[in-house]
Amino acid sequence: MASTRRLAAILAADVAGYSRLMGVDEEGTLAALKAIRRELGDPKVKEHRGRIVKTTGDGLLIEFASVVDAVRCAVELQQAMAERNAHVPEARRIEFRMGINLGDIIGDGRDIYGDGVNIAARLEALAEPGKVCVSGTVRDHIGDRLPYAFEDMGEQSVKNIVRPIRVYALHLEGTAGSPTASASSVTSSSPPVAPRLSIVVLPFANLSNDPEQQYFADGITEDVTTDLSQLAGMLVISRNTAFTYRNKSTDTKQIGRELGVRYVLEGSVQRSGNRVRVNAQLIDAESDTHLWAERFDGDTSDLFALQDEVTRRIAIALNIELIGAEASRPAMHPDALDYILRGRSAFAKPPSRVNRSEAVKLFERALALDPASVEAQSWLAIGLAARVLDGMADAAAADMERAERLVEQVLLVTPGNPRAHYAKGHLLRAQGRPQEAIPEYETALAYNRNWVFAIFALGDCKFLTGSIEETIPLVEKAIRLSPRDPSIDIWYMVIGGVHLVQSRTDDAILWLEKARGANPAAPLTHGYLASAYALKGEMERAASALAEARRLSGDGPYSSIARLKAVPYFGVPKVRAFYEATYFAGLRKAGVPEE
Repeated sequence: MASTRRLAAILAADVAGYSRLMGVDEEGTLAALKAIRRELGDPKVKEHRGRIVKTTGDGLLIEFASVVDAVRCAVELQQAMAERNAHVPEARRIEFRMGINLGDIIGDGRDIYGDGVNIAARLEALAEPGKVCVSGTVRDHIGDRLPYAFEDMGEQSVKNIVRPIRVYALHLEGTAGSPTASASSVTSSSPPVAPRLSIVVLPFANLSNDPEQQYFADGITEDVTTDLSQLAGMLVISRNTAFTYRNKSTDTKQIGRELGVRYVLEGSVQRSGNRVRVNAQLIDAESDTHLWAERFDGDTSDLFALQDEVTRRIAIALNIELIGAEASRPAMHPDALDYILRGRSAFAKPPSRVNRSEAVKLFERALALDPASVEAQSWLAIGLAARVLDGMADAAAADMERAERLVEQVLLVTPGNPRAHYAKGHLLRAQGRPQEAIPEYETALAYNRNWVFAIFALGDCKFLTGSIEETIPLVEKAIRLSPRDPSIDIWYMVIGGVHLVQSRTDDAILWLEKARGANPAAPLTHGYLASAYALKGEMERAASALAEARRLSGDGPYSSIARLKAVPYFGVPKVRAFYEATYFAGLRKAGVPEE
């Protein structure tokens, strides 16, 4: 296999005092290391989308596509090790030193080489037991995305590296925004400052009489924790820490202070016969006010499927709620992250020229404040691509060109960035290349299975490429996972449109009327309804729907069939034939002229 070069985040780790530990108790040390790898190391690396390249007797080399994932993984591993060591005699404690670098590497089969790897190993050697050292490149790319303080250790000359490297000691108990904090200023006795989008998922209470149902409640807690940790910019307290609060009557404000989080999720599980009810509440830890609550009911015939769906719906709903809550917080001096959160909140609103323009402007301001921000670049590319795809761009060619440059920049630094792949999928759809967009959306979903917009977009691509039978199940999945989503009307409309072009007119009207009820201001929904009503022979309703479509669209697309066909792409020939025989035929019948 030929060797290849790529940019990657590398985490190197080894056991401090390994020879001494082996001398004291060789079998016990080896057994403890295997347990740590099995119970902690492997799950954490998988959770943060890393790949263990190789292991030695006392060390690990791990590759990540994202530097943020690498740092999060290192911090959570060190924190979990500290918890494991709390009651272990000091002489027998296993403590890791870790180093993280972002750089060019050479891939040869499953192994990796190069200065990017060597520097990570040198950083690990500089770290104290239980601590993490990172390179200046890592520090620059992290910015204020994670709530940790970095102590500048200056430039260090290390073995076999020609130039000195800037080294930072990462303080696990510190806070973001303190790049030059001294060791004395960051102590474990001072409570951490709660970063944005920070949450702890408390153990869900088992309210059933059957104590065996505790495993189901614990499964909900663990899965929600995992799903939330995969959301962009979300800081989630580890499961091990959260479970220390089980059966403790600690108030929410105290939990927020102790863990340094802004939000707390708590809930309960109750089983009665073959039915299970799950309740969940999101609480603002600063004010102790409830921000969101939801109840989920299901059948116990397939507990695993029920647990999976409930946890995914909670994670998706919380993503919407937390972004909205953070975006509405007043800020005297907004930074890049403030503008990213506000932009994401605007982007989540139903598509309109005003909403799309507002989101793009906010992402632009974030990028102006932090030109190196991968998050700002990614979200701006998404905003620009979506504006083109929705037909709301004043200069579509310029928007697509800029979005393409941004996507290329992000993928160069973080090749697996799900937001960049999602933006690229949007661009390809806008360019009439849905077949090429499909793997981009699938990549985004591989990193975050709960991205309902990617699920919906994948369904739309399936339709445009002729795999029509796959469309409705995917869109229905998005609806099931996010039944109160701000974009629900678009999802209803697409299902209605699929029924319409397949001559299932009654089903089409049912879904399109649901879409109109969810958002009466969407012109395309009224256009579809005009066609469906006309095909059914309800000419008065068809005329009314067409008049509303024309009023809302403003720029005259419903003035002629030719104008409606002037969109960049209507799908493969089979799909265009379906449109011609149904949608356009209905509009002609409703009174839309050919030219």
